[in-house]
Amino acid sequence: MIALTPADIADAVGGTLVGVTDPDQACVTGVVVDSRVVEPGSMFVAVVGERSDGHEFAPAAVAAGAVLVLAARPVPDASGGDLPCVVVPDPVVALGLLASWYRRERLDCTVVGITGSSGKTSTKDLIARVLAVGGPTVSARGSFNTEVGMPLTVLRADESTRYLVLEMGMRGEGHIAYLAQLVPPDISVVLNVGSAHLGMLGSREAIARAKSEIVRDLPADAVAVLNADDPAVRAMAEVTAARVVTFGEARDAGARATDVRLDELARPSFTLTDSMSGDVLPVDLPLSGEHYVSNACAAAAVGLVAGLSLEQIVDALRAAGIDSPWRMEVRVSPRGFTVINDAYNANPESVRAALKSLAAMGAGRRTWAVLGEMRELGDASVEEHDAIGRLAVRLDISRLVCVGDATRVMHLGASSEGSWGEESMHVPDVEAAIALLLEQVRPDDVILVKASRAIGLERVAEALLAEDRGAAT
Repeated sequence: MIALTPADIADAVGGTLVGVTDPDQACVTGVVVDSRVVEPGSMFVAVVGERSDGHEFAPAAVAAGAVLVLAARPVPDASGGDLPCVVVPDPVVALGLLASWYRRERLDCTVVGITGSSGKTSTKDLIARVLAVGGPTVSARGSFNTEVGMPLTVLRADESTRYLVLEMGMRGEGHIAYLAQLVPPDISVVLNVGSAHLGMLGSREAIARAKSEIVRDLPADAVAVLNADDPAVRAMAEVTAARVVTFGEARDAGARATDVRLDELARPSFTLTDSMSGDVLPVDLPLSGEHYVSNACAAAAVGLVAGLSLEQIVDALRAAGIDSPWRMEVRVSPRGFTVINDAYNANPESVRAALKSLAAMGAGRRTWAVLGEMRELGDASVEEHDAIGRLAVRLDISRLVCVGDATRVMHLGASSEGSWGEESMHVPDVEAAIALLLEQVRPDDVILVKASRAIGLERVAEALLAEDRGAAT
């Protein structure tokens, strides 16, 4: 972060300085919302949440080295005075205003914004790996894609940053528009329109409208990077004034994958074509899952827009890893079984992709799918959970472990499909799943763990690998 003065910050957000002795000292060198990660020079943002009030942690943040607090009210110190604060009506709104000002007034970089129903974080990691070839790149940590997380990412950039890669999540219509207005992208990427958020928005058409907000207001000199394989995304070309570049396996995709193959660990190989130049190169991804082909094509399209050569892009993809945890992490336990930890999140599209990867990796071996609830599906929840249970049978997954009350319909769907009998099991909670697996898994088994984030199914993978973290494959 480029150092800012308290006066800079107060002017940027329209706040009032309280308890600040030297408003013109460039002392703020980082911004945090968690008092446990404060470092000297931090500004602590006192976020008021459903369960906690950040103002209560402000004294601890200052004691740990924070030099300023962005707060909704003055915060007293132990001596009866005030902690150094910028007081605003709403600290979260002010954080967004600060990020918007900081991008306009302090940064000289290309901003890439990414959205989609699934794959945002993995694709963000791939795009950051590719763009880093062209210069210093800052990208979101994990899934920092909200009105809090995205500004924190922006404020990590500095004068050397050439590319700023932002993930833009959605909780409803207008949310992506708000984020895109705060920090307008130069390149907007839309990955897909799926079932996630059906419970919130009610239909895929409404989800598509909400996702399209990231390209709707782009100027003519910006670029919209769209998935040519997803009709709902492809149609967004009609609502943007920006230049459109496409990616995928479609014949007319700008960054196109052909001849897709999977190895014994479900790692994809394919031929990547830059349709503009006609350049063609083979790609071998060190990541498990066929869905990474689409993600890699999106990253390639962004790299081409940024002026990188196809050779530079392919070299970056061949060496790529996913920097965010619990996304198709493949590890081998000391006992010889393989664990696929994909427990960060789940929706019908991503679960289907993960099950197909499990089937490919487990060819000739016993396979386990340990699945929890897919949340935010609304009225489609029963149908979608039933369909996943039936798909596990059709893919010949050896064992299905359905975790939690909401997955009973998944268990019933699997049990009703074909000749399956005892292969599908329902357990009440994570602890029961762990006990079952520790008792029954054998060397050479392959176990997939996947659920919506709130279920906490990553604990199953951690328990299976608890003897030793194993070796990454």
